[in-house]
Amino acid sequence: MTSLPPDTSRKLGLVIDLDTCVGCQACVIACKGWNTENYGAPLSDQDPYGADPSGSFLNRVHGYEITPDQGAAQLVHFPKSCLHCEDAPCVTVCPTGASYKRAEDGIVLVNEATCIGCGLCAWACPYGAREMDQSAGVMKKCTLCIDRIYNENLPEEDREPACVRTCPAGARHFGDLADPDSAVSQLVAERGGFDLMPEMGTKPVNKYLPPRPKDRLGETDILAPFLDPVADSPQGFLGWLDRALDRL
Repeated sequence: MTSLPPDTSRKLGLVIDLDTCVGCQACVIACKGWNTENYGAPLSDQDPYGADPSGSFLNRVHGYEITPDQGAAQLVHFPKSCLHCEDAPCVTVCPTGASYKRAEDGIVLVNEATCIGCGLCAWACPYGAREMDQSAGVMKKCTLCIDRIYNENLPEEDREPACVRTCPAGARHFGDLADPDSAVSQLVAERGGFDLMPEMGTKPVNKYLPPRPKDRLGETDILAPFLDPVADSPQGFLGWLDRALDRL
C-alpha cells in the first residue's frame, strides 16, 4: 500500500463560497476543456449526445434545496471535486502506488502508468471524487491543474486552476491553506469555512464557505427606492397645471 508523506510544507487547495455560487457549470466546462484539449490527462466521453450520456468529469456541481433550522428554504449549488485530504484514504488503499500525495504542496495525484483500474481508491473516497475513465481504464481525479499553476509560460494571472480562473461569480478561490496569512486562509477564518464531512477524519484541504441566511430578504424591497414619491406636491409644468385647474 502507498504511504502518505509525514508532512507537507504547503497545502494547496480550493475555498468554495456556497453563498455566491450560481450553479452556472462554467467551472465544470472549463475543467473538462482544459483536461481534454491536449492538456493533463484527456477525459473521455461515452455517447455524449445519446439518450443516456456519460463521461469523465473531475468537477461536478450539484444542486440541493435545503431548509435551515431558521429561515426560509433556499437552493444551494454545491461544487465538488477531489478535496486533496491530508489523511487521504484513496492513497493508502492503492495497491500499486499509483495514487500518491505530493510532499511539496499536498496535491493528491494519480500516476496513470501504474494505475490498474481496480477501483479501490473510489471505494475508499468518502466524497465520490474519483472517476473511472472507461476509455483509458484508469482512475482520474482533480489535479488542481498542476500543469497550469507551475507553468511559467503562462501569464501570472493564469497560473491557477481552470475552474477558479473561469468562475464568473468569484465563488472559487485558490491558495495555500497551510499559510495562515494567505488570502484563502483569511477568508476561511472570516467566513467560518468548514470541512466537508469532518466526521470521516480525512482532514480535507479544500474548504467551503457557508451560504448566508436568506430569511431577511423580505425585510428589504429592492424596488422601494423607485416606488417612493419623488415629491410631496407636483413641480414644474405639472405643478402649474394643477394650480390652474384648482382655480377653475
